[in-house]
Amino acid sequence: MSLWQRSPINPPESPTRSSRAVPTSRLSRIGRLGSLAGRIAGNVVSQGAGQLLKGEKPALSSLLLTPKNISNIADQLASMRGAAMKLGQLISMDAGDFLPEELAVILGRLRDDADPMPKDQLIATLNQSWGEKWQDDLLYFSFAPIAAASIGQVHKVITMDGRMLAVKVQYPGVKKSIDSDVDNVATLIKLTGLVPKSLDINPLLQEAKAQLHQEADYVREADMLNRYRALVESTDIQNKGSNAFVIPQTFAPLTTSTVLAMDFIEAQDLDALLNEPQDVRDAVMTALMTLFFNEIFHFKLLQSDPNLANYQFKPDTKEIVLLDFGATRDVPDAISAQYQALLNSAAANDRAMMQQAAFRIGLIDESHSQTQVDAVINIGMEACEAIRCEGAYDFGQSDLIARLHEKGMALTMEHNFWHTPPVDALFIHRKLGGLFLLAKRLKAKVDMRKAAGTWLNL
Repeated sequence: MSLWQRSPINPPESPTRSSRAVPTSRLSRIGRLGSLAGRIAGNVVSQGAGQLLKGEKPALSSLLLTPKNISNIADQLASMRGAAMKLGQLISMDAGDFLPEELAVILGRLRDDADPMPKDQLIATLNQSWGEKWQDDLLYFSFAPIAAASIGQVHKVITMDGRMLAVKVQYPGVKKSIDSDVDNVATLIKLTGLVPKSLDINPLLQEAKAQLHQEADYVREADMLNRYRALVESTDIQNKGSNAFVIPQTFAPLTTSTVLAMDFIEAQDLDALLNEPQDVRDAVMTALMTLFFNEIFHFKLLQSDPNLANYQFKPDTKEIVLLDFGATRDVPDAISAQYQALLNSAAANDRAMMQQAAFRIGLIDESHSQTQVDAVINIGMEACEAIRCEGAYDFGQSDLIARLHEKGMALTMEHNFWHTPPVDALFIHRKLGGLFLLAKRLKAKVDMRKAAGTWLNL
């Protein structure tokens, strides 16, 4: 028996969150989605029959998007974890222009913690990665996870020399099931009819598969984490005279393709920032915006997942802890250069310059009418209004996000603008959109011209 098994400091598994085994085989995962489709079809038939009996003509989309069906989808994706849940998270966070409000609300549960895998499945997974004697080589291992998400769950570990680690263990079967999960969930999305048949989403699906395969490679994530940390440490992004960010160091002896070990950093959820005074919230948000501009124009390396769980806050030092680098991706030189042109066009209120940059990026193309192009430029200019603000832009008082959503809907519905932009642009917009939402949540005031000053030709 190893030390932590008999140690009083090892907590029992959480009684408030029941564990559910992760389906590991391709057939079992397909079966889960198949049974889900069956339940949805049954609900559609019963709901449609009820409407027909009332003399109403049911619309397929309204039958598919009932609260009961949406709840079934969210619950099944959460139980499967892996790419299925990850894709559901992306839908709930990023597809507001396509999804009705009730769908976004219910799918929002996919941003919460997943159910942890049972202890015996966890042990079997670690036996495969570390060998069956791994329990004898650690001082302490907490079988109750401190976090459980779509790709893996995190455990606290203490090595024999007293180093405290956070160890992310990948759910079994996740890597092998990525392609089929994405295809099956995409089929469910298409069933809703919210994405028109004329829109070719196959390039996005292929990119989603590639991205998820990268996220499931923990050796790659460790390399990205180390590379990103080195870039941040060599860059002057300050917060009131001290370092703004803390990034954990990896621990190579326990890191494999499916297990990632790194320093455990004591910090709180980002909501702790809500209790901080205005100047602290402003400083933190300014540092995050400055970091984003460095990612695009200096590092050319983007941590593209804006999930709030990837940030934590240290109240004592006022630092932000940056976590989860599986979605980190290189920014091509050409994309970086054109986004700098786009940024400068917005700052100078130069529509012609913005149209040229948008065309070179791929946000618009020759198939679009001038009316469509004008609508896209209008949205671009409005989205960048903070960069034209003299002094601090008050995100807390701004209704920018609501205005952009409304104009995005109008562009799609009124101007029939169904266009798939390049994936690099999608990830950049996703990250910036997440930062805008966070700034709104924190009611932060940020001088965006100052944050982006190094790259503005003013």
